[in-house]
Amino acid sequence: MQVQARPFPYEFDLAKTALVLIDMQRDFIEPGGFGETLGNDVALLEAIVPATQKMLQGWRDAGGLVVHTREAHKADLSDCPPAKRNRGNPSLRIGDVGNMGRILIAGEPGNQIIEALAPVAGEIVIDKPGKGAFYATGLHETLQQRGITHLLFGGVTTEVCVQTSMREANDRGYDCLLLEDCTESYFPAFKAAAVDMIRAQGAIVGWTAPSGAVLAALDSH
Repeated sequence: MQVQARPFPYEFDLAKTALVLIDMQRDFIEPGGFGETLGNDVALLEAIVPATQKMLQGWRDAGGLVVHTREAHKADLSDCPPAKRNRGNPSLRIGDVGNMGRILIAGEPGNQIIEALAPVAGEIVIDKPGKGAFYATGLHETLQQRGITHLLFGGVTTEVCVQTSMREANDRGYDCLLLEDCTESYFPAFKAAAVDMIRAQGAIVGWTAPSGAVLAALDSH
């Protein structure tokens, strides 16, 4: 299949491609969550949910593999270094009790993926202790076992966990495409810069395209 993408068309085989949705969690997207306690406007992230939901359903209908990630730490914080927990001088830190349970702790209510994008049976769910989806998760091995060579990325935030995961994937040999309307940042200028970085110099990290271009490619087959 071919997607009209930038900087040039992106080609993929559905059987060898996975849709990876990064950290679409309540604590980042819903009012009252960790993201909002940091002073961010979560409405910016909420705005991508309809397009992401449509993309997810279209990918499921086509029979494509789906991967969901959650930024999540162990209850004892043994996998959360102080350099991460203390960064930014927040009023609430990772592991503290917030409006949706302990912040970014596996199993807590706020750590769950939002209902509109909740995983279904057969989809891969990865709990990651870092910003990148490949660090300390075994995701690469799981994808290799399934013969995956191409990855479509959506999720939040564009310049942090999404871009980090794409760069990790690129280093491991995957051809990656960022779904422009299925990713967002609390800082619109950061998203714009990240998108430009990703597709610069002949797709040095990956391609970018609106989700509609991918859905059109699926519909044409």
